[in-house]
Amino acid sequence: MPDQIRIVAMLLASVVVAVGVAVAGKFIGGGFRDGKAADRYVTVKGVAERAVSADLAVWPVRITETGDDLSATQSRLEQDVDSLVVFLVGEGIAQDSILRGRVEVQDLMAQAYRPEGIDKGRYILAQTVTVRTDDVTLVDMAASRIGELVKMGVVFAETGGPSYLFTGLNDIKPDMIAEATKAAREGAQRFAEDSGSTVGAIRRANQGVFTIGPLDGWSSGNAAGAISKQVRVVSTIDFFLRD
Repeated sequence: MPDQIRIVAMLLASVVVAVGVAVAGKFIGGGFRDGKAADRYVTVKGVAERAVSADLAVWPVRITETGDDLSATQSRLEQDVDSLVVFLVGEGIAQDSILRGRVEVQDLMAQAYRPEGIDKGRYILAQTVTVRTDDVTLVDMAASRIGELVKMGVVFAETGGPSYLFTGLNDIKPDMIAEATKAAREGAQRFAEDSGSTVGAIRRANQGVFTIGPLDGWSSGNAAGAISKQVRVVSTIDFFLRD
């Protein structure tokens, strides 16, 4: 009888080991299949573009005067600045949109390495008047006519003209990201069709950087000076592929 019990116990142990090996094999095989599926994905880019108009104008205008008499030179500078403000208001720009900066004074005789032969123009005075308004059209029109002040003897330093900005980017970001994602999925779908697969869920996504350039072409390089602009984003997305 003890021998029979030992034989039955050995048979049961063999069955348990066999079942364990079979179950382990199932999980290992499934793990390989899942791992293979996780490696099957495609990386695509989706582009979204939108035409917008600038909604903020920032226009710094720098005026200079030179002379030997500091007080007289400053008086002429004040007159020039007043003439500029009168011109801007006459163009329809509100007074509270016009900011006068501090007066800057340069004394050439006080410089360690001053130019030789200075007999006049010892002092160089400058002041910047900055226009900041959401009325972009008024600034654009005024900038095109500011040459009238030059005829009156007002001297301008180069400031590059008005800069036109678009401040509503956060309002259009969600829709543009959705458009870029949709475009990326369409690209992934075309790839999947060629490879006999179907597109699955998103594996990883990079939103990309939003850029704002001139509407008439990114190569023009005149982004700040353009009122009509184009917002662009390129998203990079990984999509899983299924058999």
